[in-house]
Amino acid sequence: MTDTTSPAAADKSPSYAAPALEKAIDVIELLSSEPQGLTISEIAQRLGRSISELFRIIVVLDRRGWLHKDGASDRYRVTYRVLELAHRATPAQELTHVAAPLMHSLAAATVQSCHLVVVNGTRGLIVARQESPGQTGFAVRLGTEIDLLTSCSGHVLLSKMDEERRAALYPRGLPKGLVQRLEVVRANGYESIPSARMAGVSDMSCPVFGFDGHVVAALTIPFLAAIDDAPHVSYDQALEMLRATAMAISSALGWFDRVEAPVVPSLSIASPVRRRRTRAKAE
Repeated sequence: MTDTTSPAAADKSPSYAAPALEKAIDVIELLSSEPQGLTISEIAQRLGRSISELFRIIVVLDRRGWLHKDGASDRYRVTYRVLELAHRATPAQELTHVAAPLMHSLAAATVQSCHLVVVNGTRGLIVARQESPGQTGFAVRLGTEIDLLTSCSGHVLLSKMDEERRAALYPRGLPKGLVQRLEVVRANGYESIPSARMAGVSDMSCPVFGFDGHVVAALTIPFLAAIDDAPHVSYDQALEMLRATAMAISSALGWFDRVEAPVVPSLSIASPVRRRRTRAKAE
């Protein structure tokens, strides 16, 4: 029997439909460009769908940790669930990949552990850490959530955060004493306070900026002071190393100081040497 199937038909990939999956992806992609979040009715309006079409999909995404619902405003935001899964196959420019070798060097130089914190709703989420190479140390577990209002990392993130975003996270405002503290942190460029979790630990934290100049993370050292006679890096020395490392991570992400260099720096390429023309001597 002769096969009458045309080559074009054979090469054409079959088209499959998964309406529920497509709706879920539409919701995630929409919220990825809405850092303040959207309500279900706003999501439905933006996507041109009814609330009944999306309600169960959004509830499942929330239950599975892909979305987070703010109880005060009923707005849904995307979480770092995507980031957690994407760690396995993201490009070199991704935050934790860029920060990892620099954090390793920082821990080795200070003999202290360090960790990287990002904003996740009204909480902070530890997305990377590097333990101290010394015999003793203190480290916070990866994936731990912290309180932005009371933690050293949280103070840094809030102090460098845009006013509009901060107001969206805390519509009732921040405690008066905290607002004054954040002004000091913003002016100093770092925070340094006793740990809100552990006695005897002094936290120090510096901001990490993205290419657009916005704060993307806080790099923190939970400093433990040694009491033996061996030489150790002092608190002030560790703070200077921390600040330098945070700046190095920011630079690797494409950030530059817009005060000192208001124009985007260009690549420094040596200009070719021009050869001087000489007149040929008459024979």
